[in-house]
Amino acid sequence: MTQSPSSSFDRIPELALDWIAQGRQVAIATVVSTWGSAPRPIGSQMLIADSGEIEGSVSGGCVEGAVVIEAQETLRTGLPVLLEFGVSGEDAFSAGLACGGEIKVVVEPVGEDIGAGRGMPIAMLEDLVAARSTRSRIVYEVTLDRWVRSLREPCQDEAQIGITDGTYVHPHEPPLRLIIAGAVHVAQALIPMAQVVGFDVVLIDPRGAFATEDRFPGVTIHKDYPDEVLPQIGIDHRTAIVTLAHDPKIDDPALEAGFTSDAFYIGALGSRRTQGQRLERLSARGYGPEDLRRIHGPVGLDIGALGPAEIAVSIMAELVARHRSRLA
Repeated sequence: MTQSPSSSFDRIPELALDWIAQGRQVAIATVVSTWGSAPRPIGSQMLIADSGEIEGSVSGGCVEGAVVIEAQETLRTGLPVLLEFGVSGEDAFSAGLACGGEIKVVVEPVGEDIGAGRGMPIAMLEDLVAARSTRSRIVYEVTLDRWVRSLREPCQDEAQIGITDGTYVHPHEPPLRLIIAGAVHVAQALIPMAQVVGFDVVLIDPRGAFATEDRFPGVTIHKDYPDEVLPQIGIDHRTAIVTLAHDPKIDDPALEAGFTSDAFYIGALGSRRTQGQRLERLSARGYGPEDLRRIHGPVGLDIGALGPAEIAVSIMAELVARHRSRLA
């Protein structure tokens, strides 16, 4: 098995630890409230180093410069700060929000030994990253008057992010993950797109000639059948499954594992004729209409795609649409 490096997309806590290990001082900026035409949603984060280097975004470019300046000050004093930008007209334009709207951004230095010592403790950041690495849900809270922080398990069905009674509450979900069965040419085009969007990618294919690091550099590869791999890694509500192998011995076990899971998306490559044969085969194995309806087949939005790259675009578009519709 080859391990893939974490994508920097939506990996601000992990990247912060990496930068700290390199000897940098860092601050994390987080959007905690929005109103009107705010360009980035609540929970969006940006990492700022003492050198001025940044990663991520809190406004799509509108107010990043001001946030970087404030972050440098927090690193000097050790004091976190709550920033407000907006609202409309002249004020919005001067703040960089020419489209109108308002955002509130918390900037927190990381480290117990910074300035007045009111930054986020490194140990707490480590615990947050550890929980994310095991695909466990965890909630980060910080009071915005006294800067008291805590990590806790989420309450049942807790998903609300934002400010409640003066406390910013940020439930951290596991990263999005895409499990691909079939190390084929479409997978070579799909994987970079998925990684840019923010998916962790797992590639499964027992065929050694297909599943090679040369063809899929830096990707987590399991050279085995899906029914051997998936029970080990698990499938949760932040996981999508796409089968591309065109081989029922590889594709079908991945689909069957998806039926018994909380996967938010299951897709299978192939023509309508292939899809019909697939449904007949799975029906004969005892799977009912409710299971079979979960398969998006032929996989991807119908955009008239030809060739691996266009097929990958159609798959990625359908994945994003499905993910966002379930959150709406």
